[in-house]
Amino acid sequence: MNIFKLSIKNILNKPLNSFITVVLLALGIGIISLLLQLNSLIKDQMDNNLRGIDMVVGAKGSPLQLILSSVYHIDSPTGNISLKEAEEISNNKMVGSSIKLLYGDNHKGYRIVGADKKLIELYKGEIKEGKEWENPFEVVVGSKVYEKLNIKLGDSLLSSHGLRETGETHSDKSFKVVGLLKTSNSVMDQLIITSPESVWDIHSSHDHDEDGREHEHDEDRHEHEHDEDGHEHEHDEDGHEHEHDEDEHEHDHEHDEDGHEHEHDEDEHEHDEDEHKEITAMLIKFKNPMNIIQFPRQINENTNLQAAVPSYEISRLFKLFGFGIDTLIYLAYLIIIVSGFSLFINLFNSMNDKKYEMALIRTLGASRFQLSRMIIFESLILTISGFLTGLLFSRFGVMFVSSLMDESINYNLETIIILYEEYWLLGLSILLGLISSLIPAIQVYKMNISKIRLIDLCCS
Repeated sequence: MNIFKLSIKNILNKPLNSFITVVLLALGIGIISLLLQLNSLIKDQMDNNLRGIDMVVGAKGSPLQLILSSVYHIDSPTGNISLKEAEEISNNKMVGSSIKLLYGDNHKGYRIVGADKKLIELYKGEIKEGKEWENPFEVVVGSKVYEKLNIKLGDSLLSSHGLRETGETHSDKSFKVVGLLKTSNSVMDQLIITSPESVWDIHSSHDHDEDGREHEHDEDRHEHEHDEDGHEHEHDEDGHEHEHDEDEHEHDHEHDEDGHEHEHDEDEHEHDEDEHKEITAMLIKFKNPMNIIQFPRQINENTNLQAAVPSYEISRLFKLFGFGIDTLIYLAYLIIIVSGFSLFINLFNSMNDKKYEMALIRTLGASRFQLSRMIIFESLILTISGFLTGLLFSRFGVMFVSSLMDESINYNLETIIILYEEYWLLGLSILLGLISSLIPAIQVYKMNISKIRLIDLCCS
């Protein structure tokens, strides 16, 4: 006699009750598994993107916003900072290495980042095709970008101002794709990376066009003032001829000074350009990890810049979300307990309704232990089915959340793994099935066949 087949038939004979039990258990398991998956995937990706970054320096504002924009590239930056000030910090004896970041443009929603080549080294990136950039307006493209946009080597990319696709397009200059990066499972997969000079050049040309009209206006005003000065000069020559020699002497002297100043105009102009250059943020790794305690505070208190510690800000972020996640998990456990009660009631009623069938099975040769085992099998089949259905729900949930993140911030959660916590959920499901079937199985084991027959005869 196949007890397992009998258990399946008993389940199929009560489709509604069995369905409710499986759905309730799957709902509880699914919620817990989904939250565990999302928490694990997000935390792992955040930790992976924090590798080698002890501190981020940027403009004053929200420290968390600075971290999200500079490290994860999923938020707007807090502003720009002076390149000169950033270099002063990078030259500090406490700093081991630094990476300057500069952005403000995008290509079809994917950010164009001006950075040192050390950014690729930071995330252990490897070139799949082509090479790294060598000249301005050459870019390397992350794996997710060229897969989504079907970008190939040699393609030209136009940038749009801002971090959204709707910004003004810089049609006068384009970027040339010279390299495609291998998948690194880091934030680099969703970036278009170029040199900082490329970003400076494209924005300086944009600013130059805007300032052109102002420059012309200044020239007109200068000419007008020059005419007035010429008129006054003629008046002076007519009225004060005796001062001519002194004026010539002064003129020669001023000419010499102007010539001397003219020799330094180009050097001063270049120096002024460097002083006025800005970057968005700077990623820093300390020589000694203990410097993380005092150096950020020194920057925040003594400069106009802001220093944020990624590990601290991210842990604080998870604490803020932790309460809500714990609440949902407690709710899911409550649903699981309710499903356990539903399963118990289902098995208990089934046993009472089928006493005669069980007595008949006994007369056909089944032992007490076999009948008890049939009840236990029925319970375990329902609970394991609920567990597997719950896991399936959680996987679909992760895919759905990942697609939403991909559409909104070009960030997804592609890697789905089996967590060790889910093995605990399997054990919990099995334990729930055993507990729910314990009382009905004991009652079936103690069942008196002769009394059941007498009752049946009396009722008939």
